[in-house]
Amino acid sequence: MIAFVGSVFSPYYAWRGRRDPDDHVCINVALYAPGRNRWTMTERGRGAMSRDATHFRVGPSQLTWNDGRLSIDFDEIAVPRPPRQWLPQRVAGRIVLTPHAITDRAFPIDAEGHQRWWPIAPSGDIAVSFSRGGMPDWSGHGYLDSNWGEIGLEDSFARWDWARGELENGESVILYDTERRDGSRGFLVLHFGRDGTITERDELPHTALKSGFWGVARGAHADPGHAPVLVETLEDGPFYLRQTVDTVLFGQKVRLMHESFSGLRFGNPLVKAMLPFRMPRRARYGS
Repeated sequence: MIAFVGSVFSPYYAWRGRRDPDDHVCINVALYAPGRNRWTMTERGRGAMSRDATHFRVGPSQLTWNDGRLSIDFDEIAVPRPPRQWLPQRVAGRIVLTPHAITDRAFPIDAEGHQRWWPIAPSGDIAVSFSRGGMPDWSGHGYLDSNWGEIGLEDSFARWDWARGELENGESVILYDTERRDGSRGFLVLHFGRDGTITERDELPHTALKSGFWGVARGAHADPGHAPVLVETLEDGPFYLRQTVDTVLFGQKVRLMHESFSGLRFGNPLVKAMLPFRMPRRARYGS
């Protein structure tokens, strides 16, 4: 689930010169279950948005921070995903994330410092319940982060691979491998203790994985002597891939939630013209 102000992937925001971010807000919910994947990403304008230090509302969905917990009440419409889903479908429920710890460190991820990333809660307990959408309730481990930038992602990055996994004893790992438009490369391997302590690790070997249907490249990392394995592709688009990957990190077997992004593809005007099919916009307030 991602909450956007000045939606970085919005074609409407890009076409308006990325001005007036409060008029381009969105709550994206992606759900994955056998035969029942759901994707919601409806952009709304400033009339549907309100926010303060502990609350953010977009249309019928909202995020609230209270007593050290993040509660997300979502009520969105999933776009059709043929051949299994031909009609829009409403998805509604609640997510409650209880962080194990909150970090106080943000990282620049481009060469000039225009793009920053903060792993706010590298691990936590999560509970998800549904009132509409036909999904089973579940609980497990969760994660909270934030990205913000002064320029478009396509202006900073040629591509990136990002991954997060849960280790033993409540510890976690995040990897950020970027190739920037200026030709430089960035690499973060962060090992988080349950108390939020951050240890920066050495760079790990990179292995190319099979490209997606649209030809977007992806790769993952593992300890020397091991090779990552692509388990399942969850999203396969013209500029973005989301997948699960099995690997070995710091001597532990771990399953990663993994994403691959192509800034070169995202910067293509034809790709932006395709996005409204997955990301409709409601100019006025509404459900």
